[in-house]
Amino acid sequence: MLLATKSLSFIYGVSLVVFAAIFATTTSLQSRRHAALFVFGDSLYDPGNNNFINTSITYKANYPPYGETFFRFPTGRFSDGRLISDFIAKYAHLPYWEPYLAPGQHEFINGANFASGGACAIADNNPNVLSLEAQLSNFKEVVSLLKQQLGDAEAGQILTNAVYLSSIGGVDYHIFSDQYPNATESEMENYVQVVIGNITNVIKEIYALGGRKFAFQNVGPLGCSPVAKQLNNLTKTECWKGTLSLARQHNRALVTAAKELEIQLPAFNFIIFDYFTTLMNLDCNPFKYGFKEADIACCGSGIYHASDCGIGDYELCKNPNDTS
Repeated sequence: MLLATKSLSFIYGVSLVVFAAIFATTTSLQSRRHAALFVFGDSLYDPGNNNFINTSITYKANYPPYGETFFRFPTGRFSDGRLISDFIAKYAHLPYWEPYLAPGQHEFINGANFASGGACAIADNNPNVLSLEAQLSNFKEVVSLLKQQLGDAEAGQILTNAVYLSSIGGVDYHIFSDQYPNATESEMENYVQVVIGNITNVIKEIYALGGRKFAFQNVGPLGCSPVAKQLNNLTKTECWKGTLSLARQHNRALVTAAKELEIQLPAFNFIIFDYFTTLMNLDCNPFKYGFKEADIACCGSGIYHASDCGIGDYELCKNPNDTS
């Protein structure tokens, strides 16, 4: 699974910075205790939606050692505990996420989490999971249900007051880098524009349904991840330049696209959490943030433990709190 690119416990430390960044610049959730939060994304945000789709074990995290630190059992989250989206929900006084696809009754006045581990902005890149487009379709079902239950006016108010949080694109770039390791700068730029274009189209559709407040998490330093190092036989100090370049291009293009939407769409508000810089700082200075190891994942196989956590013959760090 691609989230094995980071030590599982890194999610906790990064999460604290995420909600500090998000809630320092928007008061929507703080001032409206029960404002809804709708979440879209990949394995960084997936609370277990992949448990309920027909896909391989590679795209699931419903087996040990996932979940061992906080929930004490595997929930489908690609972490030893809570995810970034869980900490944000807690900070916003919302309950921990149940997967949108989990059977049973759901209370959508608090929002919903549609994220799917391995998800892509380009649907054809990974048909094994829920693409961003598929997540949008699920959101539309929630909008329809809210209108049926509450009426158009009340449902519209919930949708307008809500925050729309997303993290998507990283898997697209891993796939492109694997398929085109010798891609030219022009080819990479064109590909980034396709990814950003798909994200922008989804944002516009959410806006048309009432969304006004958007929080984006940009793409991390993909080329410096354990999986990039392991697949490309790199040393600890090396990064895979192609994937790293794609991440940087994506993050610049995301800012440009968001600013253009701010001009085009009345009352459109956005913030972007710089996940790239935060994670790069952790990679370069692990001791500063209380970690002993930043280049080797906490769970998995291979020289950097970058794949198959919980599957077959894998290794597990003794203490996820310091990745020792």
